[in-house]
Amino acid sequence: MSEPKIVIGAGAAGLTAAAVCAERGGRVLLIEKMERPGRKLRITGKGRCNVTNATFDLQGLLEHIPTNPRFLYSAFSNFMPYDTIALMEDLGVPTKIERGERVFPVSDNATDIVDALVRRAKDAGVQFLQGTVERLELTEDGRRVQAVHLTDGRRLTCHTVAVCTGGCSYPATGSTGDGYTFARQCGHTIVPIRPALVPLVCDNNFIPELQGLSLRNVEIRVTQGNKEVYTDFGEMLFTHFGVSGPLVLSASAYVKKSTYRLEIDLKPALDDKKLDARLLRDFGEQHTKQISTVMRGLLPQAMAEPVLDKAGVAVDTRISEITKAQRAAIVNALKHFDLTVTGLRPIEEAIITDGGVSLKEIDPKTMGSKLIEGLYFAGEIIDCAAYTGGYNLQIAFSTAHSAAAAAGRR
Repeated sequence: MSEPKIVIGAGAAGLTAAAVCAERGGRVLLIEKMERPGRKLRITGKGRCNVTNATFDLQGLLEHIPTNPRFLYSAFSNFMPYDTIALMEDLGVPTKIERGERVFPVSDNATDIVDALVRRAKDAGVQFLQGTVERLELTEDGRRVQAVHLTDGRRLTCHTVAVCTGGCSYPATGSTGDGYTFARQCGHTIVPIRPALVPLVCDNNFIPELQGLSLRNVEIRVTQGNKEVYTDFGEMLFTHFGVSGPLVLSASAYVKKSTYRLEIDLKPALDDKKLDARLLRDFGEQHTKQISTVMRGLLPQAMAEPVLDKAGVAVDTRISEITKAQRAAIVNALKHFDLTVTGLRPIEEAIITDGGVSLKEIDPKTMGSKLIEGLYFAGEIIDCAAYTGGYNLQIAFSTAHSAAAAAGRR
């Protein structure tokens, strides 16, 4: 019997690579160290699985990849988000498009996605093996893959290996950085890893009081000194340590080690003049009340005191006592509510890992190693990272297709 093509890691990339390779006639062995495949995939999108994004033009797709987008040109060209959606439909998992063009299964159940990918692989003849890979074995000249060694002592001979082990985020799901070790063993360079799509830590003293507060339809602007590094519109969440939510997770891609300023526009639909007119109207209708009471008509209750504190206006000030200058200060606080960002939460809390196998050593058309014949990489292990919204899973699917197509030709 011919030696199998081995795929390491049964996540989104691994399940896809194994299935595609097997569908092209290859004998495929998929090795996964966890008891169940797709552990991380099952918890994505808060258990709903944001499987891709309905951005159907290539350039628009690349604009949502802040880390090395051009490398993905070929992979995306061969397998786009509409291909992912069509595949899910073919696998019996209808999808729907929500705000931000995010694509979810109609069932809102990530397990349906995992089960469909596992079923596809098994139907194609993929053999699943639970086990932990210890190292890859190369030929004597160090140029080709010739075996995979497991921690239980087994040696599996092969000439093709696709490493789809993910990064270091959510280690409880099996993403513990094993693939970086395998890559280093084969002479590959690992670009230093860091958390991506991760909550931000803020040192403002009022943060704990806002824990659990979700803000929708706000605009954020992240600056370092006088330089704007990120801006977007959407939803965010206050936590006990700082902020999180879709807007913040995407912004985290631009936050490095120094201090940043995160400015929230709580009323982006109104410019300063219109917001001032709104305050004047509300003040006129409720001129006998305290300012904190009136502010609750504009903001969630928990936000009223921090905003007024930023504006330098006491919460028990009567509307009839508010000066024009104080009103202008309130407008400014509503439009420029700022937080001091001091860092990122640990990589264990990140959705994905930034950094990974250097793209200088990977062929973008095949995802094959430029150093070792028969070695391929796909998914989060490579040095590509995208914003939140389904783009990272699309990277996994697209790179896995490219790797499988090339491996299938060997």
